[in-house]
Amino acid sequence: MEPLEVRITRAIWRATAEEWLSLASVDAVVVGAGPAGLTAARYMAERGLSTLVLERRLSFGGGIGGGGMLLHKVVLDARALPVLDDFRVRYRRLPEYDLYVVDAAELIAKLAACAIDAGAKVLTGVAVEDLIVRESPFRVEGVVVQWSAVQLSGLHVDPLFVRARAVVDATGHDAEVLRVLERKNPALGVKVPGERSAWAEEGERLVVERTGRVVEGLYVAGMAVAALNQTYRMGPIFTGMLLSGRKVAEEVARDLGRVA
Repeated sequence: MEPLEVRITRAIWRATAEEWLSLASVDAVVVGAGPAGLTAARYMAERGLSTLVLERRLSFGGGIGGGGMLLHKVVLDARALPVLDDFRVRYRRLPEYDLYVVDAAELIAKLAACAIDAGAKVLTGVAVEDLIVRESPFRVEGVVVQWSAVQLSGLHVDPLFVRARAVVDATGHDAEVLRVLERKNPALGVKVPGERSAWAEEGERLVVERTGRVVEGLYVAGMAVAALNQTYRMGPIFTGMLLSGRKVAEEVARDLGRVA
């Protein structure tokens, strides 16, 4: 038998290569492994859609991990309870505030675990730097990907491609995919002005209401919705994020013919 060092390298290269062969073309790519993205991934995957989540950091959870000003709790309201139950997240009601409190680490872990258990693939350290598009009519047909470490190094390295029938921008406040669309396809007239200042109640309502398709093949969920529509931020309450993720999953599944 070969030395352990050789077997380690061979095993990692073989398993990775085999998996990337299948990931070159999927039903749905979710960009951003935050609350909206992971929620969307679980609900799409359990509808039978091959679903790939790409996260530029080496961890997932988005804004959940910081809690409220580094306190390890976040809050939700009663509308989120069906989603929390779906993901088996424990919560405690604080009746004097009409809110439910959850542990930030538990919410991250269970959103990710349930998405993976449903069949979604989550890859960290991978950034989306461009879109695959087609014209007449205009549509998005996938993403152009690069290792985040390459971007941070400042090296020029050509990227690779992932074809997808649907792409979901769940990159949060930065709305990274939408900004690519805005910058590189100006004829579409899509503008990303950024979110407004805080108004938690309106921010929660509007982020769900305006979740959905932006152009053919490209959808928006979570705080990227606020950046696109210049609606309000809401801080460490995550009801809107979970409901936005569920809503975009339902819309993608409907558009791709996978209604439950």
